Amino acid sequence: MSTSPQLIPRGSVLVTFGLVLALMAMGYGALFAMLDDLRDAYGVNESALGAVIGIGFFAGFLAQVLIAPLADRGHARALVLAGMAVNVAGLLLLAGARSFVPLLVGRFVMGIGVGMAVPAVRRIVILADPARLGNNLGRLLAAEVGGFAAGPAVAAILLGPFGIPVPFIVIAGATAVALPFVVASSRRVVDDEHAPLVSQRLAFDLLRIRPYLGALLMGCAVWVMIGSFDALWSVALDDLDTADWIATLGISLFALPLIVFGAVGGRLAQRVGPFRVGAVGLLFGSAFMIIYGLVPSGVAMFVVSMVHSVNDGLTVSSTGVAAGMVVPPERQAGAQGLLGGAQTLFAGITALVAGTVYETLGRTTAYLVAAALMLALVGSGWLIAGPARHLRGAPAERAATGPAPAPAAAP
Repeated sequence: MSTSPQLIPRGSVLVTFGLVLALMAMGYGALFAMLDDLRDAYGVNESALGAVIGIGFFAGFLAQVLIAPLADRGHARALVLAGMAVNVAGLLLLAGARSFVPLLVGRFVMGIGVGMAVPAVRRIVILADPARLGNNLGRLLAAEVGGFAAGPAVAAILLGPFGIPVPFIVIAGATAVALPFVVASSRRVVDDEHAPLVSQRLAFDLLRIRPYLGALLMGCAVWVMIGSFDALWSVALDDLDTADWIATLGISLFALPLIVFGAVGGRLAQRVGPFRVGAVGLLFGSAFMIIYGLVPSGVAMFVVSMVHSVNDGLTVSSTGVAAGMVVPPERQAGAQGLLGGAQTLFAGITALVAGTVYETLGRTTAYLVAAALMLALVGSGWLIAGPARHLRGAPAERAATGPAPAPAAAP
């Protein structure tokens, strides 16, 4: 059985789908950068802000686990477009919020939109060119991180003159303007012949593939790092009497290596082995988290984050590459959705825990707890992956020794 590509990920089409991820990440980047402003303007405390960040991760989990597998059944285009529209609604809800509960609702709706669209986009790109899976997923990562980095810049420009709601409104408007272009480009997406064969409504059966489970656990370690970093960064720097511009600059500069090295990191993971690259990157990442809890000033945290960002730029795409390499083509959206859902679930839990631990026990303990959880997850994933730890190369190069196929679809 051959795999019919959905699209060729070159030129305007790849740019368009990268733009989808960038716009979705931009809204979250703006929210992330304005956490301390929300605290000061609306009286929302650190624990509540952690809940606002966390609820979006939980919403993403639900959407990626329950809705994203529909992309494997011929609905990838519809999920991308619907996810964009739902994300716009969430941004507008955030713009109108003035207290904790409306902020929570807006962030939840945003999470649903992102969770619907992202696995469908990844499926389209993976099936289009499996031999360049690492490179193409790395480019998507670069686009997504670029959007996240642009969010704080948009917030910094618009917040002072116009107030908290305007950055959300502007990003929602940009997403709405992009929708017709995405509709036009999506007409070039041809659903592949595997779609009718996938009868599972959910993707939990993929957890029986040990290499996939190992990739998922290591991917969760990445998002434990992200969830705690996001929940604590601007608040910790503010409490260390660090200038606001350093916090904003730190977000943008942290993202730069992920943008520059995204494709390089994806190729590195495919060539050297995604489990190897991922494990090394996460061990260094946990060390950086410990350092954040120990350094005496916000400026020192900023300096450490610049080194940390280079490590992440070269390694964080490895878990998505691993998942793409160990499941069959017809299950890619389900695999990427379940991976993303588990990651966002862990990030949501971590954001809630980090905010609470920070408020009650302080910065050092909050970062140490996050580092310990990261180490537990990466160690478990490495052990469970078994011989797939040595997996590398393009599908054709590993066909004879590749991992076992996914469990067959139910009749």
